[in-house]
Amino acid sequence: MADISASMVMELRQRTGLGMMECKKALIEAGGDLAKAEELLRIRSGAKASKAADRVAAEGVIGLAVAPDGKAGAIVEVNCETDFVARNDDFRAFAGELAQLVLREDPADVAALGALALASGETVEARRVALVQKIGENMSIRRFARRTATGRLASYVHGARIGVLVDLAGGDDALGKDLAMHVAALKPVAVDRSGVPAETIEQERKIAAAKAAESGKPANIVEKMVEGAVAKYLAENTLVEQEFVKATDKEKVGAVLKQKGAAVAGFTMFVVGEGIEKRKDDFAAEVAAMAKA
Repeated sequence: MADISASMVMELRQRTGLGMMECKKALIEAGGDLAKAEELLRIRSGAKASKAADRVAAEGVIGLAVAPDGKAGAIVEVNCETDFVARNDDFRAFAGELAQLVLREDPADVAALGALALASGETVEARRVALVQKIGENMSIRRFARRTATGRLASYVHGARIGVLVDLAGGDDALGKDLAMHVAALKPVAVDRSGVPAETIEQERKIAAAKAAESGKPANIVEKMVEGAVAKYLAENTLVEQEFVKATDKEKVGAVLKQKGAAVAGFTMFVVGEGIEKRKDDFAAEVAAMAKA
């Protein structure tokens, strides 16, 4: 068996970012050949990533980047399986690098992003696979958006799980930050009523109609109840009609913007895991099944 020194193990670990024991085993298998050992680990890394790919990745972080002049910004959601890994420094750094890359290169889709090179020279996909091997969880780049401002972009990230970009014309940086925090807290669906998708309004109308029908009131009253419910939904879920989170006298966001001579052209908000169905493990059932087996 080839003599495997600690320095060889350390060098291979630096090349791959993998654990000491994995590197030592690969060196032993490769007869001390560093290049061959690295190749073996890369191959296994891909295999491990493939095995992990069917596991639900509903945790994760938001990466966010804004150009110095505030005229462009990017937001990225990167997912993993557990909140423990979501706190991993390497994982978070990866999300941050991706946001910078999206800001700079403006890729067409996730596949195009995966093919781009990071500052290290490796591709995004190669880094993702290496992280899967190193950390041992499935990871995926779920989505990203790049926004060009008509005014100036303000940004806010809450706990690495909610990211917001707000396109603000007029006002100042403090107002922009407050608005981004407001969006993260109250999660409006659009700036105003005109921006709410027609299908969303129709769905709310159907829900309101079903509830109103149970009241047994006359049709004309039911119709008014439905329209009132839809109006309430729009007021509660459009940015300019919401009560500003920092207002002390229940001022609406629209009123605050008017006072400041400002306007919001749009916003982008990502919430980690939004819309992903998380797997719920029934450990009692698993133990029972094992006992039967």
